[in-house]
Amino acid sequence: MKSLVIVESPTKAKTISKFLGGDYHVTSSFGHIRDLPKSKLGIDVKKQFTPTYVIPPKAKEVVADLKKEARTADRVVLATDEDREGEAIAWHLTEALELPKDKTERIVFHEITKSAILEALEHPRKLDTKLVDAQQARRVLDRLVGYELSPFLWRKIRYGLSAGRVQSVAVRLIVEREREIEKFIREEYWSIEAEFTKKESKPFPARLVSFENKTLGKMGIRSETDAKRITAAAKEGPHEILSISKKDASRSPAAPFTTSTLQQEASRKLGFSAKQTMVVAQKLYEEGAITYMRTDSVNLAESALVQAKKVITEEFGASYALPSPRRYATKSKGAQEAHEAIRPTDLSRRAEKSVGDRGAQRLYELIWKRTIASQMPNAEFEQTAVDIGKADHHVFRANGQVIKFDGFIRAYTEGRDEPEEEAIEGMLPELKEGEVLKLTSLDPKQHFTEPPARYTDATLVKALEAQGIGRPSTYAPTLSTIQDRGYVEKQEKAYRPTEIGTLVNDLLVEHFPEIIDFQFTSHVEEELDEIAEGKIDWTKVCEGFYTPFKKRLVEKEETVLKQVEISDTPCPHCGKPMLIKFGRMGKFLACPDPESKVTLPMPEEAAKIKELEEKTKDERCPLCGKTMQVKRGRFGFFLGCADYPKCKGVAKIWNKTGFKCPACLESADRKEKPGDIVEKKGRGRRVPFYACTRFPDCTFVMNKLPVTQAEVDAGLETWKNKPATPAKKERKSRAKKSESKNSETQPTS
Repeated sequence: MKSLVIVESPTKAKTISKFLGGDYHVTSSFGHIRDLPKSKLGIDVKKQFTPTYVIPPKAKEVVADLKKEARTADRVVLATDEDREGEAIAWHLTEALELPKDKTERIVFHEITKSAILEALEHPRKLDTKLVDAQQARRVLDRLVGYELSPFLWRKIRYGLSAGRVQSVAVRLIVEREREIEKFIREEYWSIEAEFTKKESKPFPARLVSFENKTLGKMGIRSETDAKRITAAAKEGPHEILSISKKDASRSPAAPFTTSTLQQEASRKLGFSAKQTMVVAQKLYEEGAITYMRTDSVNLAESALVQAKKVITEEFGASYALPSPRRYATKSKGAQEAHEAIRPTDLSRRAEKSVGDRGAQRLYELIWKRTIASQMPNAEFEQTAVDIGKADHHVFRANGQVIKFDGFIRAYTEGRDEPEEEAIEGMLPELKEGEVLKLTSLDPKQHFTEPPARYTDATLVKALEAQGIGRPSTYAPTLSTIQDRGYVEKQEKAYRPTEIGTLVNDLLVEHFPEIIDFQFTSHVEEELDEIAEGKIDWTKVCEGFYTPFKKRLVEKEETVLKQVEISDTPCPHCGKPMLIKFGRMGKFLACPDPESKVTLPMPEEAAKIKELEEKTKDERCPLCGKTMQVKRGRFGFFLGCADYPKCKGVAKIWNKTGFKCPACLESADRKEKPGDIVEKKGRGRRVPFYACTRFPDCTFVMNKLPVTQAEVDAGLETWKNKPATPAKKERKSRAKKSESKNSETQPTS
C-alpha cells in the first residue's frame, strides 16, 4: 500500500496532498490524540512523575481510523510541526497507534512548499525524545500547579478559580501595573512654544529651551505664574539665529518577525489580539503562504535572501537592494537558531494574490513588508537644530529633518507601543546665523505627567518575553486564559485586573511567592530548554519544583484562613452583619450562619436593580404575558419571567429611544406588534447605532439618535434607499425563510 503521512490539521493535510503523488495518502490527527485525564491529576508523583495518558472521547474515532490505515501502510510518516509540541504529538501517535519503529519515520519542515516537503521526505529522522521530554515536563509542571493550587483557591476564596504557572505571572504584571497607575501623582509642567517666520516663508515652530542662561528641561517650568512671567520676558527681541547645527543620521530596519514581534506588531497596526494573530498565521502557514509561525529566530534562509534582493530590485529599483544580505542576531533567551524567522514562502507573491480572507491578507502583507524591509538599506536623514533668541537671555530651538534617502521606509516602518514625546519639528527654510526672524506667535502650554500605560497585547507579550516567561507557543494561550478565567478584562484594547484577579494575585504573592516570581518562572523555562538539549533529566526538574511546592501547600492549607469580608448590612435572617462573598457573578452578601442560604445583592447592585426595575416596569413576558423581573446572569442584567421556573421567558434590557420602528409599522405582518428603536453596539464599534428590537425579522437601522418623529421618518427613507450589502441581503433572506417556515407550521382552516 501507499505511504501514510499524518499531520495535525485537515488544512495542512490538504496542502501537502497537492505536492505528493499517488504513492502517498495524507491524513490528519485533528490535533492531540492523547492527554492527561480531566477528572484527576493523572501523574504519579511517587514514581518519577509518571503521567497517565488517555484518549479523549472525541479522538477515539480518529485513532481507530488511523490505526486501521497504519496497519495496511508500507510506512508511516509523522509530519507534525517541528517544535516541542509537534514532536510530542508525533510521539503520542507512535504510542497510541502502536507504530513499529522499523516502518515509522519522522520528517520536519519550516514551510509547506513542494520543495520543502520533498526535501524532508528524502531526509527523515527518528523521534527526538529530548524534545518530547521537554514538552512532557512543561505539561506535568502545569498540571501539578493547576490541579493542586487551584483547589486551595477554591477553599480560601471561592469555587471555580484556577492558578497556572505562567498565567499567574501574567496577571501579576497587570495587577502591579494597575497599582502603579493608582499611586501615580500627576505633576504639572509647562512648555513655551513659538512660531517664527523669515520674510515670505511659512512659519515654523520652536520651543523655549533656555532662559536666563538656565537650561529648561521637561519639568523646567512648574507653574502658570512662572510660565506667564517667562513668556512675557521671551517676547523681547530681536530674535536672531544664534547657531545652526547639522548632522547626518541613519535608521536601520527591524529584524524579520518572530512569534513575539509578529503578535506585537499585529496588535499595533492591525488591532489583532495575540490569539487572533496566531489563528490567522496558522491558517497562512497550513496553506503554504508563510513559514512556520512559532519561532524565536530572526534568521532567513539563503534562498529567501536571494529572492528578497531580486524582488526589491524589481519593486523599488536597484538602489534599494543591498550589495550583501543583512543578518540579525537573536536577543531572546533560549532562542533556537536552527529555526527561521516568519516570512512568506514566496516573496514574489503579494497580499492581493495571497490566500484567505481580508484578515489573512492584511497579516500576510505585514509579514511581506517586514521581510522585504529587513533586506533594504538604512534610511538616511539630515537633522538640523537652529537656536533662535537673545544671547544670554532666552533661546528657542527649532528642529528640522530632511530625508536624504528613504531606504527601507519605502516599504515599511515599525510601529511603537508608546506615543513619542511631542516634538516641535517642521520644515525649515534656508537660514543663516545672525539673521533676525519675526516672532509670529508665542504661547505657554500646560501639560501633566502621565502614569504608565496599561498593558496591551503588544506590550504584555513584550514584557513576558523580556522577563523570559513562556515561549512562542505560550503567549497567545496565556493571554486568552487570563481573560477567560475572569482575572483581567480588556477595555479599549488595554488590560485591567478584575477584583477577583487582584484578590487571587495578592493571595499567591503573599503565600506562594516562588510560583509567581519572575526570575523563578524564567529559570523554569531555561531548565525546559536544557531538557530539550539533553543536558538534564526532566524528572529531576519536576522533583526540584514539586517537593518544596507541595511542602508549602500543606503548610498554607492549615495557616491561611478563608478570605471573608464583613459588611455593614444586617442579615434579615439572623440580624448579624452579612458576609461579603465571591460568586460566579461577582460579590454578594451572605448570611453568616452556615446553615442559612439567605443572600442579598451588594448595595450598589441593589440600587442598579431598583433603577432597572423602574425602567422596565411595563415589560411583559414574550411567552406568557406576565410581568418580568430584573435578574443578573453571566453577561449582565436581563429580564426573566416572574413565573419562573414554570415559564422560562427572557428578554434583553434595551435603552429605548421612545419611538416605534417605522419599518414594522409599514409591514403588514409586523404592524400589530412593531418593534422599538433601541440603542445597540456592534462588535468592535465604539459609536452606538439605533435599530429595531425585532431583528433579524426587521433590519431597520439608523446611525443617529432620533429626537423627533420627523428624524425617524427621514431615517426610514434613508434606510430604504441605501443599496443592499451582501450582509443585508443575507439577513433579508433569513427573514423570508423564517416567515416561510412559520407560515408552513400554521394550522390551516
